[in-house]
Amino acid sequence: MAAINPYSNLLKTLDVNGKTYKYYDITQLGEKYDRLPFSIRVLLESCVRNCDNFQVLEKDVLNVLDWEQKQTIDDVEVAFRPARVILQDLTGVPAVVDFAAMRYAVGQLGGDPNKINPICPADLVIDHSVQVDFSRTPDALNKNQELEFERNKERFQFLKWGAQAFNNMLIVPPGSGIVHQVNLEYLARVVFTDDILYPDSVVGTDSHTTMINGLGVLGWGAGGIEAEAVMLGQAISMLLPKVVGYRLVGELNPLATSTDLVLTITKHLRSLGVVGKFVEFFGPGVAELSIADRATVANMCPEFGATVAHFPVDHRSLDYLTQTNRSEEKINVIKEYLKATKQFRDYTNPEQDPVFSEIVELDLATVVTSVSGPKRPQDRVSVSNMKQDFRECLTNKVGFKGYGLSPSALSSSGSFSFSDGRTYTITHGSVIIAAITSCTNTSNPSVMLGAGLLAKKAVENGLSVLPYIKTSLSPGSGVVTYYLKESGVIPYLEKLGFDVVGYGCMTCIGNSGPIDDNIANTIEKNELVCCGVLSGNRNFEGRIHPNTRANYLASPLLVIAYALAGTVDIDFQTQPLGKRADGSPVFLNDIWPTRAEIQEVENKHVIPGMFKEVYEKIEQGSPSWQCLSVPQGQLYGWDPNSTYIKRPPFFDDMGRDLPQVKSIEGARCLLLLGDSVTTDHISPAGSIARNSPAARYLAGRGLTPREFNSYGSRRGNDAVMSRGTFANIRLVNKMVDTAGPKTKHQPSGDVMDIFDAADRYAKENVPLIAIVGKDYGSGSSRDWAAKGPYLLGIKAVIAESFERIHRSNLVGMGIMPLEFLPGESAETLGLSGVETYSLHVPENLHTHQLLTVKVSTGKSFQVKVRYDTEVDLTYFRNGGILNYMIRRML
Repeated sequence: MAAINPYSNLLKTLDVNGKTYKYYDITQLGEKYDRLPFSIRVLLESCVRNCDNFQVLEKDVLNVLDWEQKQTIDDVEVAFRPARVILQDLTGVPAVVDFAAMRYAVGQLGGDPNKINPICPADLVIDHSVQVDFSRTPDALNKNQELEFERNKERFQFLKWGAQAFNNMLIVPPGSGIVHQVNLEYLARVVFTDDILYPDSVVGTDSHTTMINGLGVLGWGAGGIEAEAVMLGQAISMLLPKVVGYRLVGELNPLATSTDLVLTITKHLRSLGVVGKFVEFFGPGVAELSIADRATVANMCPEFGATVAHFPVDHRSLDYLTQTNRSEEKINVIKEYLKATKQFRDYTNPEQDPVFSEIVELDLATVVTSVSGPKRPQDRVSVSNMKQDFRECLTNKVGFKGYGLSPSALSSSGSFSFSDGRTYTITHGSVIIAAITSCTNTSNPSVMLGAGLLAKKAVENGLSVLPYIKTSLSPGSGVVTYYLKESGVIPYLEKLGFDVVGYGCMTCIGNSGPIDDNIANTIEKNELVCCGVLSGNRNFEGRIHPNTRANYLASPLLVIAYALAGTVDIDFQTQPLGKRADGSPVFLNDIWPTRAEIQEVENKHVIPGMFKEVYEKIEQGSPSWQCLSVPQGQLYGWDPNSTYIKRPPFFDDMGRDLPQVKSIEGARCLLLLGDSVTTDHISPAGSIARNSPAARYLAGRGLTPREFNSYGSRRGNDAVMSRGTFANIRLVNKMVDTAGPKTKHQPSGDVMDIFDAADRYAKENVPLIAIVGKDYGSGSSRDWAAKGPYLLGIKAVIAESFERIHRSNLVGMGIMPLEFLPGESAETLGLSGVETYSLHVPENLHTHQLLTVKVSTGKSFQVKVRYDTEVDLTYFRNGGILNYMIRRML
């Protein structure tokens, strides 16, 4: 029975263009409202509108309204119901698999399976493309799309089934674009204009969902498990966040790009420490940034660690809606509603500035041309200092900024013969992969057109890219190709090897495709530190390609510049990119377009008609998509022979009643890891190594290595994904001597693949734990980074600190997140991983409780339970969030 909303007295009407709309007038809540950050106003409106004193309490409304005082308290919990959920296919497939499995489980337990349906609107974009070695051919796009359907037909059929089986779910077919760019250009509502007006807000199963904050839509990445619960109508339980006000002043240098800006902000905020906080931008400098520029900054929010990087809606936001073909009628409603509720921003008016937890400032004029790397996105390097920095990295001790090469190894080089019949020599710093890729930049016409103009000038000056460098261009949507063609720069990009290879998430996620075997062998034989340069947002070790040990994030313009140079070991100020036909040198400054040049082309060629034409038919998909046959029925017919879609075992032993709380006795440590272990280390998305447990499983099912595909594409099969857990070749497990997916079984001392060791422990009925360092689970919001460890038998993870989303995912899967006390770690406590560990867990466990871990050596130490809210504890007692949702349905 629906409860009466205690704030129904705030319901008002708004007349726009002769139509009457209802909305909650949250401005009537008093003077405190006017002092709230704009991002917090969205949380407040949601609490008011959804207040039922069951999921969302009056206390939640009052806590958010009293944000100025309550944000100073560390454990104020509030409930938030986002307006919608967005999924990309690599996390969307397991979400639909889980929904199908939940329907099966509810039926087995005597309930109505059809109750499992999304309540919250869910948009699923199929955006993870394959990329193969066709980057230098004009039909690369067609060949990649053909291979996409060849490899992933079964996965696509399953998603198409889900679209007709589940209500309130939209599927955007493959080949349409990257999820976050499609969200920005097409799916975002800004304001929902149904029966009641309310702000758009969204959680997504990719951490870069934050990109939508550039348009003024509050959104962030959630674990796939948490997102599934939101789809089923469950509010997110969250701690009331602090809000850092980031004041922008001045104007960007005419030669600086939005990429340079975001890399500067990323380094700044990561050094300040904003994990778990909102960042809200304000100040007159914001008014100088386009929505594409703002979206570029918001996209990389996970890289500086904040929950959101929010830009409230202003007149530029409305102009963008016009540019992207939203209707004038809808834009008027959005404007009038936001003005009526004081959610429309004028960045040049300091009287609108709200109260913030703290304020930091950046003068845009100080931003210089930059890259980030070689292993982390927050390690910004000014291009003027790049040559020196790279050389220092070669000899620095092994770490985020070091490779530990000896002086004698610095001169190493190797030669190889290439398919053109010529012999080439590569050294440390040689560029092997150069990719204009990822939602970070491909949504931004200024840097994409800038890259096109730079390519044009390069070709006109007689420059070219060495043929062995794997170059590619993967736009975020069809609109990008449209305006690149209309502006006339595509032929020049193609001349340099930057052919369009597909529309999707490619090199940045590890879909870089193979490089020539001769190159790979030369790199490995000579132990060269060769490079990838990409316009992405992630460059963690082992992510881009196994043979590019150094990877640098850069603007699309710099991707081309370094491709032309063929190396990162260059000083663009003093060393030319190449020579003209007459022998005169060509420097980067000679071909670099100014911001004014770029804007002139953008104003002429990026027009609403393009968005209209592209997005009018986006849901139809390609002929290949339209021809896919779809299984019928509300219950999925699981195929026992499928290697892509398999019913997961998460609910196999589940009963209607709550299970008894169990302590952990005599556990073994499966992994002893250091700092900054990312979700890529825990659950890789890239190719499946031929000597891995996952490969052996697939080979046993009759598949050849060519058919293995990637871990990302097989996220609907738990048998593959559990074998792929901790399968990253760069994983450093301190229990063994070499990097890679190995561990040491105890007490035998046998060194084994991690999956095989876990399987052996399971047969011995031995529970497992993992002991890790700081920032555990940073990177993509990957639900399999929690599901995989759960299936391996890991009951608890003891960390120095957790990344926000990954902690939530662990909670969602019923794995206990435990934190060392300040100043303590595995190292300070003398833990080697060979011991056994026991942990008594009381029935009446409470948030942030201190528990004692007893070690077989006789030592003991305390840990803090990272259940941060009462809802976390509810999920714990149920064995996970999805188990809780099933019991609710019953």
